[in-house]
Amino acid sequence: MRVRGFGELEAAVMDRLWSREGATTVREVFDDLLADREIAYTTVMSTMDNLHRKGWLERERVGKAFAYWPTLTREQHTARLMREAFEGGGRSDVVLTHFLEQMSEEESATLRDALRRLADPGGA
Repeated sequence: MRVRGFGELEAAVMDRLWSREGATTVREVFDDLLADREIAYTTVMSTMDNLHRKGWLERERVGKAFAYWPTLTREQHTARLMREAFEGGGRSDVVLTHFLEQMSEEESATLRDALRRLADPGGA
């Protein structure tokens, strides 16, 4: 699964981290990835270090290793990508219209509910 904004391995690592609760070690991510592909431990370690340097992961030393966790949730990351697409896609009113035309009835209802909550933050 490719997550936009990341390379293939970065996306796989982020997917594993977003699927877990709390901090995760390189070993845990490596073991998860090893079930799907042949990969070296050092490759996973380097990828997670790169994601940390790019600001996508935080980390804390635990013994001799690091435990990592994402700086944004999957949903926050997706919202950021949507925002970037909206801002860079030409006329925002046209982009938004095309986006809305592609929504299902269920998605439209979810959007209407979210807009109502934003319009009435007190919940009255």
